[in-house]
Amino acid sequence: MTGCSIGRAARATGVNVETIRFYERRGLVPQPPRPTQGYREYGAETIERIRFIRHAQQIGFSLNDIRELLALRTDPGSDCSEVRLRAVAKLGDVNAKICRLQQMRAALETLIAACPGQGAVGSCSILNEIARQNLRPVGSIHPAKPTAKGPVAMITTEFIVDGMHCGGCAKTATALLRQVPGVRKAEVTYPEKRARVLHDPDQASAADLHAAVGQTGYVVRDLGA
Repeated sequence: MTGCSIGRAARATGVNVETIRFYERRGLVPQPPRPTQGYREYGAETIERIRFIRHAQQIGFSLNDIRELLALRTDPGSDCSEVRLRAVAKLGDVNAKICRLQQMRAALETLIAACPGQGAVGSCSILNEIARQNLRPVGSIHPAKPTAKGPVAMITTEFIVDGMHCGGCAKTATALLRQVPGVRKAEVTYPEKRARVLHDPDQASAADLHAAVGQTGYVVRDLGA
């Protein structure tokens, strides 16, 4: 594609003109120089860059995330493992949001099921329950049980991670394990293909650790298996 106006660039990339100008203000897209006559011309490279930004936003990356991805994309010394680590972190964010939404849905379903659907608003069970919940986490319809005091007994779990091809894969698996609630330390080594995790067994079981690594397609097995 030869140079085109900002309007044509917007149509070609599926965004509006103001979005392109916003990208320019944020430094994500270079603004073409203004000619003495005519309009600024957006070249094929800029069109492709705008499409990249739009697609990255659609799968959940923030503009700051995208700035880092663009820098990696143009750095000949960068490795794909760095990009994968960012994608893994974003997947963790998405899963956390899904978990919160599921808690919200469960809370709403409980409130609706308990509501008689008629009567004075002063005795509305939904409003009264919301008022009682104002100091509790979202999704906690029932009071939280008190937790035991004292130090947490941490344990170390080791297992084999097959399917890795490089040190970058080991970094990805390590990042996944460190995102599991209850994990204090985690390290996956390559080419040994061994994971070593220090964790709270009450919060993270061995099955949780295996599932965290397995979501990337790696095969997890116990030592000696």
